[in-house]
Amino acid sequence: MTNYLADTVIGLLARGAESAPAISAPDRAPLTHGGLRALAARTIARLNDLGIGRHDRVAMVLPNGPEMAAAFLAIAAGATTAPLNPAYRADEFDFYLSDLNAKALVIQHGMDSPARAVAATRGIPVIELLPTELAGDFTLQPQAPMAGPAAHPGMAEAEDIALVLHTSGTTSRPKIVPLRQINVTASAYHIGEMLVLGPDDVCLNIMPLFHIHGLIAAVLSSVAAGGAVCCTPGFNAFRFFAQYDAVRPSWYTAVPTMHQALLGLTARNADIIARGRLRFIRSSSASLPPQVMTALEEAFGVPVIESYGMTEASHQMASNPLPPRPHFAGSVGIAAGPEVAIMAEDGTILPTGSLGEIVIRGRNVTAGYENNPSANATAFTNGWFRTGDQGTLDEQGYLRLTGRLKEIINRGGEKISPLEVDTILMDHPAVAQVVTFGMPHDKLGEEVAAAVVLREGHALDERTLRDFCGERLAPFKVPRKIVFLAEIPKGATGKLQRIGLAEKLGLGA
Repeated sequence: MTNYLADTVIGLLARGAESAPAISAPDRAPLTHGGLRALAARTIARLNDLGIGRHDRVAMVLPNGPEMAAAFLAIAAGATTAPLNPAYRADEFDFYLSDLNAKALVIQHGMDSPARAVAATRGIPVIELLPTELAGDFTLQPQAPMAGPAAHPGMAEAEDIALVLHTSGTTSRPKIVPLRQINVTASAYHIGEMLVLGPDDVCLNIMPLFHIHGLIAAVLSSVAAGGAVCCTPGFNAFRFFAQYDAVRPSWYTAVPTMHQALLGLTARNADIIARGRLRFIRSSSASLPPQVMTALEEAFGVPVIESYGMTEASHQMASNPLPPRPHFAGSVGIAAGPEVAIMAEDGTILPTGSLGEIVIRGRNVTAGYENNPSANATAFTNGWFRTGDQGTLDEQGYLRLTGRLKEIINRGGEKISPLEVDTILMDHPAVAQVVTFGMPHDKLGEEVAAAVVLREGHALDERTLRDFCGERLAPFKVPRKIVFLAEIPKGATGKLQRIGLAEKLGLGA
């Protein structure tokens, strides 16, 4: 059972052995757990001297890598972290820095970014992060004198906000999600329990570290277990296997599009895979096509553990267990931290096997969106957080998703799950990747459409693929339009985007 005494980041950092590696990078000496604890203490003392303490928000614009991971942990120990995508444009930085009410901006020394000019215009102090020789180790240098000391110095407490992130905002203005120390640490422990993480485990991180998946699943859960995380500069399928060979990870976690990119390279890297020490592969943040899970397990010879997460739950909500317990393609597993239930529109909790909205409650779940009473009134019912996802729970407690409620296609009153159509299309041997989505229709409201990427060397026409679907799906579920693309548009974290795809591809009513 989890020991929740360590329900702050500084408490979580105390769990690793003094001389054991905590944060590393390919070709660099690692920062130990003892070194990470010392870095956190130094960082908070430095920030306190500069006037930044508990409840103050520190925006972070840092490249993917060990310094970003270490800065998240060290700053979260005594202030509120707000990691931002380094690829944002000036107008995006202006929105996020103002919406967050950032007290300072931490940016890597020498990094050219429009965030600097935006911070200057808004009067936000800029603090440069200077890496040292050890992976993850750094010092902080303000660009101009800052007024100290901090109003609330020292280490953060369990109810303090550790991390603030914005929702993706695909259909509306992004909402601020404040995650308390108790939320993020609980999620890290939940992930560690499900994956049986320990001091010998090393995670190879290829996820962006401005995103909840990389921050909590790769970094925080590894450190919480006394293990290590090796931080790459970002995902590059062609560099992955050299990194894999050098680092010898026991696991990695990624989104489905990354797994699919790696699959195409596994045959030529079979020797590297064979001499590795991989224990399992984790997949999260989007539904993993069952065909991809099967192919990954065959190529790597280890179980692929699909999990279900979202920002509002500090990432993990459900996860498939490790063998010998069963894990199923097409299921995101069992409750893995918070309680999980299925709710009707009127707020009634539905019996096993019913289709409805997935709801959660527990210590890793946010207490609510910031300054957004209308969103909170919609998102919370009787203490349950409504995820916006539709699905079912079976007799064994395994959860199966049918899609985001706002992505379910409504074709003249007939409801169609895009995931169901995706799975059928992926069964065609020529199809490498697919995303099904709703396109506007003047009489039906919406019609089913799909964007498809073909396997290298394969040819296929729309009629043949529609006939293939017609043999396996009810007629109203067969895509009326199939678009063949070289690449499907993805979001900043590598997820395929259903919402807005019809407009992007010029498919109007």
